[in-house]
Amino acid sequence: MTRAALDLVIAALETIREESDRAPRASRAVLARLQAGDVVGLSLEMTASLSGLHRQSSQNKADLLTAVRERVRVCTKCKHLACSRTQTVFGVGNPDADLMFIGEAPGADEDQQGEPFVGRAGQLLTRIIRAMNFAREDVYIANILKCRPDTAPGSFGNRPPTPAEMQTCRPYLMEQIDIIQPSVLVALGAVAVEGLLGMRGTMRELRGRWHTYNSIPLMITYHPAYLLRNQSSSEKRKVWEDMLQVLERLRRPISERQRNYFV
Repeated sequence: MTRAALDLVIAALETIREESDRAPRASRAVLARLQAGDVVGLSLEMTASLSGLHRQSSQNKADLLTAVRERVRVCTKCKHLACSRTQTVFGVGNPDADLMFIGEAPGADEDQQGEPFVGRAGQLLTRIIRAMNFAREDVYIANILKCRPDTAPGSFGNRPPTPAEMQTCRPYLMEQIDIIQPSVLVALGAVAVEGLLGMRGTMRELRGRWHTYNSIPLMITYHPAYLLRNQSSSEKRKVWEDMLQVLERLRRPISERQRNYFV
């Protein structure tokens, strides 16, 4: 019991050192309690303190994201998009997410609802997230562009963002990533790859391999909209194999059912 409590104290001190901007310090009173053998009591107190530290960190991230969201809400840097949009589409999910998905730009459904990936492609992405044993609320989802690209009157569907639009909007996404600090990023489609890494190439060449963005592991896979257009089992399986790599990188348990799953 004492050894386990001591291990917990050591782990807590290491966590504080990693997550706080100040090194952990011990008062004379704490040292006296350690000498008296009150390791269990100290471990319980430190665990409670760590919980408070994590809550404070989460709240701080949420506040920082809210400030960026407000700047995005009133952004008019791309005047043609500011005139045509219904609203901006900032991002949604857990500010403390280990996993962050990045798409290209809002579509018509997202423009109406103000949330990324809520249309048919978004519903497929949600199924993929659930198959990974995450809830949608556990991860964070955002796009390269925060406005729906404008389309010509009478036209249907969505157009891809231009390089200039991506370059203009990119700093907002960079702020989101810097605040959230996910353990793994997933880029959905070639446009997201170009917006994040400045790389162009076919998805056949890019997907399924690890890249990095600011030292964060980045997995590239197909956009869910591609799977809606291409219903072949082989393409769906490729996406799931990419997600299995993500789960392994996150050190999440993978069941036999998950290994045999098809999107």
